[in-house]
Amino acid sequence: MNRFQQFLLFTLCCWGWVCCKPSPQLPVEVSAKRMQEIYERIKTPYKYGVVFQHSDTTKLVDSPTIFRHEGQWYMTYIVFDGKGYETWLAKSGNLLDWEEMGRLLSFTQDTWDANQKAGYLALVDTDWGAGNEAGTHAGKYWMSYLGGATEGYEAGTLGVGMAKSDHLDRAEEWERIDDPVLLPGDSSARWFETDKIYKSHIIRDEDQLTGYPFVMYYNAKGDTATYESIGMAGSEDMVNWARIGEGPVITRGEGICGDAQLVKIDDVYVMFYFGAFWKPGAFERFACSYDLVHWTDWEGEDLVAPSEPYDSQYAHKPWVIRWEGVTYHFYNAVGDQGRVIALATSVPLN
Repeated sequence: MNRFQQFLLFTLCCWGWVCCKPSPQLPVEVSAKRMQEIYERIKTPYKYGVVFQHSDTTKLVDSPTIFRHEGQWYMTYIVFDGKGYETWLAKSGNLLDWEEMGRLLSFTQDTWDANQKAGYLALVDTDWGAGNEAGTHAGKYWMSYLGGATEGYEAGTLGVGMAKSDHLDRAEEWERIDDPVLLPGDSSARWFETDKIYKSHIIRDEDQLTGYPFVMYYNAKGDTATYESIGMAGSEDMVNWARIGEGPVITRGEGICGDAQLVKIDDVYVMFYFGAFWKPGAFERFACSYDLVHWTDWEGEDLVAPSEPYDSQYAHKPWVIRWEGVTYHFYNAVGDQGRVIALATSVPLN
């Protein structure tokens, strides 16, 4: 074997070693020190107050999703009028003053989701402090929603539906996929989700840490697990979903853990969620992960908790963004002004 052949063999061996070398294993747990660092970056101790309520104050608003599109801020939110949920849109120029625009998902007749369509915009940019814009798949914007046919407050069978649209800035009906994509009666349903499936949140997993390009987090309860926990599912196409894991990723075994929202701060994913009834009231929490599957729950102070007349009963259901050096923590407040959208921030704005 001549020198050129020896060099070629050595090069091929090195290339094979690099290509076949396994990827470094991501840590399963986030250290207490890192959790504290994250808390210091996301905390919002200053309550600005109520920023939005329905023009008909007899109707209840809930579950804000905030995003930016063509230089304007928008909010999808859900409205309950006693019959069920519909999904609406509002806009703002400054994140503080919001204008009601109209419906995106409305009541229908004789469909699996006739009286419940509580929507949550999907694929919003998770990079902390970036553009807060919504991404597309197959040329469409997407929204998952809590769906059901029974009238009343979260009554009857509830599952997850999907809808899509060409536009983000118009108050017009989104095109719904005919059938639900996840139901508590599915053969693949796990023990903690066999009764109802509630709010869902879909992100793009560009590194496919989960094995899927799209990941959904949702809270659910079971026939025997009467508390709400957060589970996850993955998809290749936003329509067909496979449950990931055998159990929930966040649970307290009592009360509620729900309404997840994810952002990424450096190399750490942060899940904002609310807790309720495993201690008094409803309040905002967070957990952290390196791989989207294994989560370390924060055990310290609540991010937001009841303290004002307008959120004296509940301060819950987060949507948190970082914009121009300020952290905005939108949440559903229940108190002396009914069910409204309130805001807490990292610096005083008043």
